[in-house]
Amino acid sequence: MSTENEGNEVPQAPSAPPAPVDAPAVPADSTGSGSVSGAAGAPASGGAAGQQGPEGAPSAPAHAPSQAAPHGTAHQSAPHGTAHHGAPQPAPQAASGAGNWPPPQPPAVPSYATEGGSGSGWGASYHPQEPKPGGRRGGLVAAVLAAALIAGGIGGGVGYWAAERGDSDTSSTTVSAPDTPADLKREPGSVSDIANKALPSVVTIEAQSGGGEGGTGTGFVYDTQGHILTNNHVVASAAEGGKLQVTFSNGKKYAAEVVGRAEGYDVAVIKLKNAPAGLQPLKLGNSDRVAVGDSTIAIGAPFGLSNTVTTGIISAKHRPVTSSDGGQSGKSSYMSALQTDASINPGNSGGPLLDARGAVIGINSAIKPAESGGLGGQGQSGSIGLGFAIPVNQAKQVAQQLIKTGQPVYPVIGASVSLQQEGANGATISREAVSGSEPVTPNGPADKAGLKPGDVITKLDDMVIDSGPTLIGQIWTHKPGDKVKITYERDGKEHTVDVTLGQRKGDS
Repeated sequence: MSTENEGNEVPQAPSAPPAPVDAPAVPADSTGSGSVSGAAGAPASGGAAGQQGPEGAPSAPAHAPSQAAPHGTAHQSAPHGTAHHGAPQPAPQAASGAGNWPPPQPPAVPSYATEGGSGSGWGASYHPQEPKPGGRRGGLVAAVLAAALIAGGIGGGVGYWAAERGDSDTSSTTVSAPDTPADLKREPGSVSDIANKALPSVVTIEAQSGGGEGGTGTGFVYDTQGHILTNNHVVASAAEGGKLQVTFSNGKKYAAEVVGRAEGYDVAVIKLKNAPAGLQPLKLGNSDRVAVGDSTIAIGAPFGLSNTVTTGIISAKHRPVTSSDGGQSGKSSYMSALQTDASINPGNSGGPLLDARGAVIGINSAIKPAESGGLGGQGQSGSIGLGFAIPVNQAKQVAQQLIKTGQPVYPVIGASVSLQQEGANGATISREAVSGSEPVTPNGPADKAGLKPGDVITKLDDMVIDSGPTLIGQIWTHKPGDKVKITYERDGKEHTVDVTLGQRKGDS
C-alpha cells in the first residue's frame, strides 16, 4: 500500500455538501508525490468506476461526491459495520438564515475525517452549532492566544528545570571526543600510519594494447631511477606496441615503458619516461622470515578503485599456485606463494603486500575466486579471503635480472614433469618426449644426479612435493647454481640425491 499521502493535513469539511456531480476520471500520473504507479502490485490511482482498492472493495460510483479518499483507495466503513459510502447524498436545501428548519444536510465527510471523532460515519446526522455574529474570530484568536501562553509557560518551565538539573543530572548527556591535532595523531606503526607513508609510493597502472584493449593494475616504486615493480599480467597487453600510464596517489600521471617481463614468475618491471625527482621507494622486507599469523596490509586499485587499503594476516606459506596472464600468451606462472586473507580483488595485482613495519613482503598476484564466478554466476569474481602474493625475495631477484638484461633467468633440474594433478603422490618425470625434447635432458642436472623417466619426486629439501606445479614453484624460489636435495621413489623404493640447479634464459 502506498504511503505517499501519509502526514497530509485532513481537508476541512465544507459548510454545505456539494451537489452530486459525475466524478471526473483522474489521470494515472496525477499523484502529487511522484510515486510509481503500480508499485508493489498496487493498482494505479484514480482508475475507472468499479476498480478494486487495497481491500478489494469497489471504488465510489461515478455519481459519488468528488472528495474521494486519497490515491483512489476504498472508503472506510462506518462504525458497527454500517457502510454509507455507496449511497448517493440528497440535494441540500438552500439556507435562508439561522432560523430555517430543518438545518442543512451533513457534508460528505471523508472516511479519514471520522477517526477520533464522534463515531458518525458517512451519511450520519450532523448538527453544527451556529456561531454568534462577530464572535467566531474573537474566540479563535483567544484560543490561539491561550494556547501560545500555555506553550510558552511550559517551555519556560522545562528550560528552567533543565538549567537547574544540568550540572547534577548527566543521565541524558552526550560526551564529545576531543578534536585537537594531538588527539588525532596516529600512533607510529598503526595501519593508518603505515598506509599514509606507503600510499605516495604505490601507483595505479593503466595498460592499453595497440588495439585499444587493456586493463588496470597496481605497482610500486622500486628505486629512485623510476623503476616500478608489478605483475607481468598487468602490463602484458601493452608490451607489444601498447601504451602504459602510471598514476600516483596525488593524481599526477606519467607515461611508462616496459623494461622486462618474466611470464613464468609473473613479474615485470616498467620505468617512468620522465621520472620526477624525490621518488620514495618502498622498503623491501625478508619474505623468508614471515610467519603464519603475521599482520598484512594490501594496497591497490581493486576494480579500478585506486589507493584502496585492506588488512589481514599471513594465513599460509609456500602455497603452490598456478596462474595465467589473462590469455595474453596462454602461458602459466608458478609460485610458492604467501597466502593472505587481506581483501584482494581484480586490480590489486602488482600491488605491495606489507608487513606490520610497512616493509614489502610480497607482490599481490592472484586470488582464489568463488566457484560461481561472481553474483549470478557472471562477471568478475571478488575476494573470498584467499589471496596469494609472490614472495618479495623472489621478486627482488627477478627484478634485478630484468633491469640488468631485460630477460628472466629460471633455475631448472633438466627434466620434464607432468603438470596434471595426480593426488598427493608427487611429481612424476615424464616417460616420453615432450615437445620433441627428451624427458630427462642429456648431461643435465637431473641426468647427472641419476634421475630417470618415471621417477616420482616427493620432496625438495624439506618441502613435500605433491604435483608437478608444486615442484616447479619450489625450484623457482632458488637461483641457478643452488644445490638442492631431491627425494624420489623408483620401483617402490625411496632414494635421495643432491642436484645442482642449471639455468634457462628467457621465456620460451
